[in-house]
Amino acid sequence: MSITDAGCKVLRHELGVEAGLHGEGLAAALPGWLGAEVAGHVRAFDSAAVEAPPSSGTALTSGVILCPCSMGTLARVSVGFSSNLVERAADVALKEGRTLILVPREAPLSAIHLENMLRLARLGAVILPASPGFYHRPKTVEDLVHHVVGKVLDRLGLAHGVGARWKGLSPAAEDPGTGAAPPRDPLAGNGGAAIP
Repeated sequence: MSITDAGCKVLRHELGVEAGLHGEGLAAALPGWLGAEVAGHVRAFDSAAVEAPPSSGTALTSGVILCPCSMGTLARVSVGFSSNLVERAADVALKEGRTLILVPREAPLSAIHLENMLRLARLGAVILPASPGFYHRPKTVEDLVHHVVGKVLDRLGLAHGVGARWKGLSPAAEDPGTGAAPPRDPLAGNGGAAIP
């Protein structure tokens, strides 16, 4: 795990997690943020550690996730400009033909942003915006986050129990016009209205 210098500022501002100026404090912050058990399975590197294993194709990483991915980082990755470990790890994933998932959260998107995303998609990267679904009737912000995390884990091919899965529409009752009723929302307790 690594974080850009700008990411350190975002982490501090949005989550109150202190990772230092360049991610040098990320490893020490992980137990309080993720819990000791999870943190024990994570290796953290500061942004300048270009000698770290993720910077080499011989490290045999399964994939790289940039989450959240700023438009600046996305732009640099799209043209192969590696100014830190995060961008280098993404560059390695592309050159080695490994899974690269970018989770942008910017909105609205300019034509420049879209062109950079299209370039990366054509190079084999997965562009997976942090755009949660609402068909699972989220009740909390955590439900929305889990929905996006589940999609990322799905793209990596990892089994998980994060977030709700779509189970399809409930069986339809008779409809005079077609022999079946209009589709009903399977998440509504009383059969609900059709999902548009």
